[in-house]
Amino acid sequence: MNMPQPSPGALDGLRVVEMGQLIAGPFAAKTLGDFGADVIKIEPPGSGDPLRNWRMLQDGTSVWWQVQSRNKRSIALDLRNPEGQSIARQLIAQADVLIENFRPGTLEAWGMDYESLSRDNPGLVMLRISGYGQTGPYRDLPGFGAIGEAMGGLRHLTGEPDRVPVRCGISIGDSLAALHGTIGVLMALYHRKVNGGKGQVIDVALNEAVFNVMESLIPEYSAFGAIREPAGSALPGIAPSNAYRCADGVVLIAGNGDSIFKRLMQVIARNDLGNDPGLSNNAGRVGRVQEIDAAIEAWTRTRSVVDVLVALGEAKVPAGRVYTAQDIVEDPHYRARDMILKQKTRDGHELEVPGVVPKLMGTPGQVRSAAPALGDDTDAVLAQLGLSAQTIAQLRERKIVA
Repeated sequence: MNMPQPSPGALDGLRVVEMGQLIAGPFAAKTLGDFGADVIKIEPPGSGDPLRNWRMLQDGTSVWWQVQSRNKRSIALDLRNPEGQSIARQLIAQADVLIENFRPGTLEAWGMDYESLSRDNPGLVMLRISGYGQTGPYRDLPGFGAIGEAMGGLRHLTGEPDRVPVRCGISIGDSLAALHGTIGVLMALYHRKVNGGKGQVIDVALNEAVFNVMESLIPEYSAFGAIREPAGSALPGIAPSNAYRCADGVVLIAGNGDSIFKRLMQVIARNDLGNDPGLSNNAGRVGRVQEIDAAIEAWTRTRSVVDVLVALGEAKVPAGRVYTAQDIVEDPHYRARDMILKQKTRDGHELEVPGVVPKLMGTPGQVRSAAPALGDDTDAVLAQLGLSAQTIAQLRERKIVA
């Protein structure tokens, strides 16, 4: 499959069972898999993870799937069947980590609550991602990333004032929950190994993962009764930091450092503002942000994006253009840092995919295997549990596995 020869990763030897679907749980498992964890993904026979069919398909499979499920093994197993549940429990008994993002109570209904699972595997670390968490009055409500973004406070701030809030274009709530879950898993594993602790449950709620990155939202309300409002492309309370129109596009300029602001004003020939004592710090600039933004855009609108970026780069003022997918793929910096990788799917298609983040210098992550077809690894995984070929065939006949 045109994959590099795998070398030991930071998480080499870690055994993960993934029972989630769509985005949050699988993203967390993908992150662990990128760094060497052996991830066994359990999917329902026949349909598999719905993400296989989301967005744009190539030969019937989503190209998103090729990223989300790389470095995983797929076993098709009916978890609604008692025999399927028994097999899942055997897999979990041998795992370090279990990841699930079902609605709270689903695993309990299948007899796979943490108390039961930990009796067979006291060291088990269980990541549970749900809309509102495993406790609280909203625990049983259905929750997707979009709802978590709204409840977490993010959606209120996106968009222009007095207009309907917009989403950022991706499922950021799910991804934030996945990253928080990954951090929780690594902390729990550290505690288990270094402090002699047992396994534990990591309870991640989508809305709380979003809420955790909302910066000064609550302290400002607590101290001043201030409710932060949407501000379009600006960053309220920090100036100047905005998007500015050029003759042929838009640039983003972050000139909010005190010395950076002075250099920016020199570039745009507004030393009267750069040397103004009232604008020497952020507090003063915030009070006159409209005046400053107007001065900057008066300069940018007469120049091309390239000319603006060259001038600001020479002055060491942080600035950038708005990238599309094409811009990212063609950018030499992305290429130099291996952030665009070529791999072959199991159907033989060559595909460019995002590289691995973060960059570990000693044990870097890598794409060791392409995303599996549904049930690609069922026989091999079940054989590792000690099931005979005859038993596996019987399970397949009864549609418990596929």
